[in-house]
Amino acid sequence: MPSFDVVSEIDTHELTNAVDQANRELQQRFDFKDTGATFELKAKEFTVVVKAEVEFQLKQMLEILKIRLAKRGIDVNCLDIKEVAKNLAEAKQDVVLRQGIDADCGRKIVKLVKESKLKVQAAINGDKVRITGKQRDDLQNAIALLRREEFDRALQFENFRD
Repeated sequence: MPSFDVVSEIDTHELTNAVDQANRELQQRFDFKDTGATFELKAKEFTVVVKAEVEFQLKQMLEILKIRLAKRGIDVNCLDIKEVAKNLAEAKQDVVLRQGIDADCGRKIVKLVKESKLKVQAAINGDKVRITGKQRDDLQNAIALLRREEFDRALQFENFRD
């Protein structure tokens, strides 16, 4: 039976490149010269730590980061922006990039596929959702349906088998 997997993954290489480009832009911008503002990537946790002198600069830096991530093909919907931590010397903010399909998102995908009345079945397998059907056209309709819907993370479709 034909099938495919719905996953949510972030390319770590592209993430590293986006953070490096954002840091280079900070070094070149006049309003951030000699301020000590940086982006730090914690790759294992998929977290970017944004550091600046004041909270106002953090907002500008977040926009820079979003632009760089979008240009590198990383969906900005997966960003989970945490609260600002301030002290006298600096302001810090964690930006977590969500990946993997959690239980809530998986249930939402399964429910959407079942309500669409397409002749496909959806099943949650860990951090991915497997969709199977008898015909390739039904699977392509399911992909189109999922692309139209808004989710809190980017979805990719892989392992398409006939």
